[in-house]
Amino acid sequence: MDARSALFDLYGDHLRSRGAAAPVAALVRLLGPLGITAPAVRTAVSRMARQDWLVAVRLPEGAGYALTPRAVRRLDEAAERIYRHGAPDWDGRWHLIVIARVRERARRDRLRAALGYLGYAPIDETTWISPRPSVELEALLEAERVRAERFMASYDGNARGLLARAWDTDGLAHAYRRWLAVAAELVAGVGQDTPDETVFATRSRLVHEWRKFLFRDPGLPAELLPRQWPGREAAELFEAESARLLPAAARFVDCCLRSGSAGRPAPAR
Repeated sequence: MDARSALFDLYGDHLRSRGAAAPVAALVRLLGPLGITAPAVRTAVSRMARQDWLVAVRLPEGAGYALTPRAVRRLDEAAERIYRHGAPDWDGRWHLIVIARVRERARRDRLRAALGYLGYAPIDETTWISPRPSVELEALLEAERVRAERFMASYDGNARGLLARAWDTDGLAHAYRRWLAVAAELVAGVGQDTPDETVFATRSRLVHEWRKFLFRDPGLPAELLPRQWPGREAAELFEAESARLLPAAARFVDCCLRSGSAGRPAPAR
């Protein structure tokens, strides 16, 4: 787990609900159990600030970093997909976008990666579909200066065939089965007597591995998936274990923050 990914997980899973800010010293303490060094943390927060994910702030405990509005939007949408609550039922229609051709390879690759994260899959070079619109799509298109036509569309053919053509469902099923094995082994040794620091590290790794499905599974419609879809069992295991480990992990976070909630930060000058 690299420092940047660990920070996204930490802010999204714990700090978002504690004022969305933390002192740098606390960030170092929190990522220590994950094997991430202090220089790596400081380098990562500086890079994330340049990328408009974090902003430097002054806190009572010292210099720190807070989430930007852009980061708050990204983490809130990610939380909906990570914990799979509040997802609307699929109405049988697809959100279809047709984007203008992008000639620069680096920009085209960046756009493809971003659309994939938002839950879209290509059906040809310029046409992408998702089970539902992403609230971040407009901001992405504006940032990349790309024109796109948008439609809510029904499909007259075999919807399961369309889904299998757009998404690698066999590969996704395999990834879920592998995650189940890894997750079961990861949490097996964690009990009531396990130190809070160890529980925090275990839960952080569990969330980190689960978070990878944000890039692969946009919440595919249940009615189009096989009855024995392993994603359902994986989601149940994640929900149960992340809830079981949360109290001890939260105690460790609060201890590292020293004063509990980071409160409302003031911009650094």
